[in-house]
Amino acid sequence: MAVTIEHTSSAGGAGAAASPRQKARAAIVPAWLAPYLQAAPLAVILGLFLLLPLVMIVVVSFWDYDFATMYPDFILLNYEETLGSWVTWKTYLNTLKFAALVWAITLFVGFWVAYFLAFHVRSAGMQSILFLVCTVPFLTSNIIRMISWIPVLGRNGLVNSALIGMGIVSEPLEWLLYSDFAVVLAMIHLYTLFMVVPIFNTLMRIDRALIEVARDAGATGWQILWNVIVPLAKPGMAIGTIFVVTLVMADFSTVQVMSGGQSASVALMMKNQMALMQYPAAAANAVVLLAVVLLMVAGILRVVDIRKEL
Repeated sequence: MAVTIEHTSSAGGAGAAASPRQKARAAIVPAWLAPYLQAAPLAVILGLFLLLPLVMIVVVSFWDYDFATMYPDFILLNYEETLGSWVTWKTYLNTLKFAALVWAITLFVGFWVAYFLAFHVRSAGMQSILFLVCTVPFLTSNIIRMISWIPVLGRNGLVNSALIGMGIVSEPLEWLLYSDFAVVLAMIHLYTLFMVVPIFNTLMRIDRALIEVARDAGATGWQILWNVIVPLAKPGMAIGTIFVVTLVMADFSTVQVMSGGQSASVALMMKNQMALMQYPAAAANAVVLLAVVLLMVAGILRVVDIRKEL
């Protein structure tokens, strides 16, 4: 018995001691350097594909240009034309209008869809099926889903034909297509899922015991929704808001197609500038748009702490 104990103690001591390979590795890589080496691959990827392109856009935004080429320079003319033009300000206001309308409607629709899936569908299998039904249309191209509204909203489309057939209107409604209404409707269709998913993920993490406690305390269904569920769902709402707002601010194809060229956005203005080879002016617009979006995201993060969700 004494021999066994001595053998076990000796084995434990040998296991606790560092091997020669471990000692050599510790000598080659200092302990303070190991975290930096682990983060180096991600830092290189972000630097090459995120930071470097942004730096290039900022640099080009100060260059000069003519109808044929660009000239390396350091001028403020591009920013003066961007910030000093009333047309540009109207375009930014129009883009912010689209973002506000789409955000408000997608938040309303997305919250209730996520709420129904999280609290009124008891079976996990049925939740998966219904969630898949919500996501299947989004597996197709954005262009296809956007263009699919044209035969629905057109002058001889399904909506106008139904309204005329029921006698509600005597002639087709012209504002259904190629208008701001069509732009907002198409964007809602395109981006609602980006609001549903983070809110649904947040609602599924809510402890159901909190709802039972509130119900035992005499709270009504609306009081539970407003005082328990909505505050706990704010991180998901904030993440969905960031997704939707940034996507709307950068969308130009929906505005171009669904408005019929009668409306404008900042992204569409940059697209037209690049088509005319006015790359420094487009870069200046991109920098200003990036600053606006970052300010909006910073404001959202000041109001809601999304680290609870991450």
